[in-house]
Amino acid sequence: MPVPTPTTPRLLQAAQWILDPVSYLSTNFKHYGDLFAAPLVYGSDEPVLLVNEPKAMQYLLTHDMGKEFTTPGEPLLEPLVGRQSLMLLSGTPHRHRRQLVMPAFHGEHLKAYGQVMMQVSQNVIQQWPVNTSLDVRQAMQQMTMRMILQVVFGLYQGDRYAQLERLLSLRLDMLSSPLSSAILFVPWLQKDLGAWSPGGRTRQLAAATDQLLFAEIQARRTQPEGDRSDILSLLLAARDETGDGLTDQALRDELMTLLLAGYETTATALTWALYWIHRLPDVKHQLLTELDAVADPTDPNQFLSLPYLAAVCNETLRIHPVAMLTFPRRVTVPIELCGYHITPGTLLQGCIYLIHQREDLYPQPAEFRPERFLQRQFSPYEFLPFGGGVRRCIGYALAQYEMKLALGTILTQIDLDLLNQNPVLPGRRGITLGQGTPVKVRKRGARSPAKTPLFS
Repeated sequence: MPVPTPTTPRLLQAAQWILDPVSYLSTNFKHYGDLFAAPLVYGSDEPVLLVNEPKAMQYLLTHDMGKEFTTPGEPLLEPLVGRQSLMLLSGTPHRHRRQLVMPAFHGEHLKAYGQVMMQVSQNVIQQWPVNTSLDVRQAMQQMTMRMILQVVFGLYQGDRYAQLERLLSLRLDMLSSPLSSAILFVPWLQKDLGAWSPGGRTRQLAAATDQLLFAEIQARRTQPEGDRSDILSLLLAARDETGDGLTDQALRDELMTLLLAGYETTATALTWALYWIHRLPDVKHQLLTELDAVADPTDPNQFLSLPYLAAVCNETLRIHPVAMLTFPRRVTVPIELCGYHITPGTLLQGCIYLIHQREDLYPQPAEFRPERFLQRQFSPYEFLPFGGGVRRCIGYALAQYEMKLALGTILTQIDLDLLNQNPVLPGRRGITLGQGTPVKVRKRGARSPAKTPLFS
């Protein structure tokens, strides 16, 4: 039986995939089901099949070391993160790199970042004006960028801090709309035709950013400080079994990977969470009741153990997964999947968005219902906002930590009103899924009953 393939002309499919990916995915799922061809994902003639059935997703994610698949390149990510990023490595180099950098994101290191995250959150919300409209996306971008600069780079102030904050924000915000995101999917837009062209502007910003990143790496190599716990310091000190560490280029690529994964995605998730919390009074009431019972709001660990806060975070990542697709796998031998015969050379990708929208897994999937995650536990192939298998995002624990602490700090300190009267719909931001319209809130001052400030 042939694999279902949309009959819409390729050019129209490409336009819909770039400008309205949610509609593209939902429409094709309604017509074709658990697996269908999407020949436009990479803008090439390669056949790409999107998988959105849990058992097939499990097969796809757990056969990385078998003979069924190889790992192709990721042409959309390479311009953003660099060729030596963990995201783009495969096989033995990927396994070695993952083992080398994994310790920086777990255990005691993770706990050390908690106070930094809460301090940044507190400092940012103190700058929000009272009784004035606030663009949540911009506010969350500022918050997550400062967290990244402090937790990842160990930068708290100074000229390099200010320049990196400005340049990195400009570089990532160039993909802030579906139309501007077209540069990732249309190769000729990536050409450097001068400073006025998208490709030229991208290269200028990349060169300026790289100059700062390499300067910081070199400065830290020249004058290492043994008591630093930021991720860059830990990566500089990391050694494999032969005593080799990361090269400057590999460090630069990993730092850009962390920026893409930690800045853009977390800002998006926090924006969606605040939108739903303030749109649904019952959700807000239940969450604030749980937060009000926290004995010591200066202790990060107390936020991490709150079940309803965790459920709100999970439901946010379920209904609006920032990453729509898993990493691709190339079929090397004939296989059967979802009842279809898949030929060698075919690219397969799991569709995280459609898995999270399945009615059989999540009844009324368009509704925001955190209690789903209190009533049952979902498998790693039913709920996978950070991907899965050996390709699961290495910073997933850090992202969850950051999300809980930022929300806990914001909601225990201030009152917000949602100003949007109409539903906010998802829209493309580069390779990720963000908000199609701004989320606006108004800060009303300290919560009542007021909490003691976290930091003086």
